Amino acid sequence: MNQALPLHDLRDQIQAVLDRAHLRHTEELAPIGPEIQALIDPVNALLRGGKRLRAGFCYWGYRAAGGPHSESIIQVATAMEVFQAAALLHDDVMDRSDTRRGMPTAHRQLAALHRENGWDGDAERFGEAAAILAGDLCLNWTDELYSTSGLPTDELARGRTVFDLMRTQLMGGQYLDVLESVRPWDTATTQERLDRSRTVIRYKSAKYTVEQPLLIGATAFGVNDTTATALSEYGLALGEAFQLRDDVLGVYGDPEATGKPAGDDLREGKRTVLIAYALDASSEADTARFTELFGRDDLDDAGVNWLRDWVTSTGGVDRTEELISKASDDAAAALQRADLTDEGAARLHDLIGIAVARSA
Repeated sequence: MNQALPLHDLRDQIQAVLDRAHLRHTEELAPIGPEIQALIDPVNALLRGGKRLRAGFCYWGYRAAGGPHSESIIQVATAMEVFQAAALLHDDVMDRSDTRRGMPTAHRQLAALHRENGWDGDAERFGEAAAILAGDLCLNWTDELYSTSGLPTDELARGRTVFDLMRTQLMGGQYLDVLESVRPWDTATTQERLDRSRTVIRYKSAKYTVEQPLLIGATAFGVNDTTATALSEYGLALGEAFQLRDDVLGVYGDPEATGKPAGDDLREGKRTVLIAYALDASSEADTARFTELFGRDDLDDAGVNWLRDWVTSTGGVDRTEELISKASDDAAAALQRADLTDEGAARLHDLIGIAVARSA
């Protein structure tokens, strides 16, 4: 079977794999007791949403290399979504996020459960510990989905190299993000701020969002070195554009679309390319005001609006948008250098627009 699979059909098939996996995991954990359901329910809820981009890049990497459609490659692609869930669960704890996709984050849900039952100890600490364990479960299930997918042994072995690298490098990227949040920016030059922000983007987002899922699929079926290099360049460029769009939405996005409070990245004090560009053109007085407001948990709407206006007036948005456009163009150019099936190349080109032109 080697037929076209519309993106919405791909999402439906991925959800079917996730639903079957959820039933199996629920049965496996049932002997522990009914209490365990509170741990896996937030995971199931998290896995029912999202854009399925990582799965899409994995699937179309395989198909673009010449591989046929099968339930096996769908399951491999689904593993990318479960890995993403692990990253989100851990990320929300590290960022102390309150909401994800318009719902309370897992650690907030579990903290609320603690308070509702009047249990001993600190509710927030309980919620964070439980959410970390939920993320660890997802890491285990990621490997399980990949290794039991049913792809031929030689294909699994080829893809496994990138699969293992993805899981290792993301953890390094997560640490780099945490480190960057505490390293001083006031003594850094604009170029140093940009370089540090873009390094975080590469290892915390770009590689595991686009490049590595794409290469897992493509190398599993098999591609030549020239094509692998071109796909890597496509993935890194598009992955950066994807995260830069996320950073813009983190400041200007509509909460109903993003599922997060307005200006959430400003309260978090997220050090992004957007902020680096704004600081580069900021007056001394405005920089002092920025320092007073940025990263405050209690930042009110007036503070959010001031910071938004400041980023816009300094040209931070325009310069970031230029970087997004260039990265998107670079991704399209790299795709032209790859030896791919016509259908696969077309779908990967479509994914450029889907990844970048979005409101959530």
